[in-house]
Amino acid sequence: MLAPKRLKHRKHQKGRRINRLYESRGTTLSFGSFGLKAMDAKWITANQIEAGRRAIIRYLRKGGKLWVRVFPDKVMTKKGQEVPMGGGKGSPDHYVCPVRPGRIIFELEGISEADAREALRKAGTKLPIKTKFIKN
Repeated sequence: MLAPKRLKHRKHQKGRRINRLYESRGTTLSFGSFGLKAMDAKWITANQIEAGRRAIIRYLRKGGKLWVRVFPDKVMTKKGQEVPMGGGKGSPDHYVCPVRPGRIIFELEGISEADAREALRKAGTKLPIKTKFIKN
């Protein structure tokens, strides 16, 4: 599972909710010929990214190359069950990556367009957002 090695702060604030503003970075294909682009704004967890990556790898077998263009570096905390109100912030639970529309999530190279389209479709079903297949 993806997680940062070191953090400046153990617990993050949630921050402003990401709305429908479009992404300004990571919007073009940089490494591969085919990509999966986010069409919604949402927090994507490390488990969801890993599930998408595994779906692509399983479909490709040993052909092609995959790049994961997002990394979950935002800490989400959770309080235990039946903890009363107050008592401070909960302990770190999992990591998320805030994704806005236009962000490239996965890139592929070295396979046919039909195979890339099917592999990225399978990965898109693992994510909680609408996605779109793009090519160079």
